[in-house]
Amino acid sequence: TITRIAAISACEKGSAWNKALELLSVMVQNTLQLNTITFHAAIVACGKGGRWWKALQLFSMMAQCTVKSTAYTFNAAVTACETGGQWQKALHLFAAMPQSQVELGTIAFITVLSACEESGVWEQALQLFSVMEFSTVESR
Repeated sequence: TITRIAAISACEKGSAWNKALELLSVMVQNTLQLNTITFHAAIVACGKGGRWWKALQLFSMMAQCTVKSTAYTFNAAVTACETGGQWQKALHLFAAMPQSQVELGTIAFITVLSACEESGVWEQALQLFSVMEFSTVESR
């Protein structure tokens, strides 16, 4: 299992999203232990490969596999949406973080702000910035 996780992580670094998905599929078929690290690497690989929808599928699959989402996996999925120009989906994930008991962090705020900025929805960015100012996250 550790070898497969390392291979998925290598795929992430090489943006080989399709190979990462193949390895993850083999792990699922062989009922091997899946964890946050495995999903995070595969989500990042899909995001880097421009496959934001695959990243979201993997993010959803985590719950089905009883793997708890973390700030890292949320940020990876939000980044995949940002890269793919999917600001609405990025906002949806961002809004779901507190419901999943995941703390809103600076990286999540910046990534969603960037997604809004790149899509030209400055009103949404201003609303997020005001939320950020009143949260526990520093707005530096």
